[in-house]
Amino acid sequence: MPKARQPRVLDLFSGCGGMSWGLHKAGFEIIGGIDTWAQALRTFEFNHPNAKIIERDISGLKTSEVMQLLNLDVEDLEVLVGGPPCQGFSKNQTASNRFIEDPRNQLYKDFMRFVKDLKPKVVIMENVAEIYNAFDGYVRKEVIETFNKLGYSVNVKVLTAADYGVPQKRRRCIFLAVRGNLVPEFPTPTHSVSEDQDALFPVNTYVSAWEAIKGLPKPSDEPDALVKYTDKPSSTFEEWVRNPTKTVANHYIHPLQPTQTKRYLALKPGQDIRHLPKNLRPKSGYSGAYGRLDFTSVAPTITRWVFHPGSGRYGHPKEPRIITMREAARLQSFTDDFFFTGSKNEIAGQIGNSVPPLLMFSLAPTIKRLLNNLNS
Repeated sequence: MPKARQPRVLDLFSGCGGMSWGLHKAGFEIIGGIDTWAQALRTFEFNHPNAKIIERDISGLKTSEVMQLLNLDVEDLEVLVGGPPCQGFSKNQTASNRFIEDPRNQLYKDFMRFVKDLKPKVVIMENVAEIYNAFDGYVRKEVIETFNKLGYSVNVKVLTAADYGVPQKRRRCIFLAVRGNLVPEFPTPTHSVSEDQDALFPVNTYVSAWEAIKGLPKPSDEPDALVKYTDKPSSTFEEWVRNPTKTVANHYIHPLQPTQTKRYLALKPGQDIRHLPKNLRPKSGYSGAYGRLDFTSVAPTITRWVFHPGSGRYGHPKEPRIITMREAARLQSFTDDFFFTGSKNEIAGQIGNSVPPLLMFSLAPTIKRLLNNLNS
């Protein structure tokens, strides 16, 4: 009997492929990634060598071109995923800089154009949490109405990544849609602030930042070095993240300026710029600048500035240094066999702009059930 085909995934606004990587780990077939960021696409291509890479601005890309390249017919694709750029909705923008006509707020319409033309079976669109209520919920309501007009049932929810085992305080708005009338349900969280093994669906405590990175070997001083594990995995998260080849890439120390090292030496785990002595304190900076991770909490949201000590709580809890890119990748829940290409700053951008793969991995059983219901 021939082996059943795995559900195929097309990733729009793919970046380096965080969404795709989580679904790949769950057994889905990644057939394509579309983005304008060349370096991120090189990373996507390295990790998905069988996928088609399309370096194009989606607003000028016809769906017919994509369908021809990927050999797809209408209603043929199982899963369409993507995260349209979200700068215009983000709380990092001042209120005066947020307006509905911002071109950065319009790319979700191109995503919906692909939904209309491709008619995939299941669709996942993600964005910043703020899109849920942005402009009095206008965008959220428009997306839902568009899905409904196209024949989809849709559920939308702001998910906290830490609730699904990601060692990070990251909230994302997820639109989950399926063709037909069956309204999809989001999976029950598997983790919480406190453990509850007596519940109907037992939950574990959040995975701390330290639990996520402590099993990594000593980092190298060479960017291209491969480092071997020295210990066995000590947690469920480590079992998920370990590379079967027992080597780790992108795990190297970024040299700091002497003053930056002194600042880290002056801080205890969990402290930040506010705890620095006056002679070491910068004249200005974010409240979390030079912050060091502690041993019990999840990490703050990992951003594209994770390479810079003055941009957030990205200091190692034990050593006076910034975390390595591999440590940052673990906090984003990328497994160690995912390889990042590019410079340190480019890799930081790829990691910070990604959807946590483990969050998508947690959605995978729900997607498969929806597909099975459609097929039956």
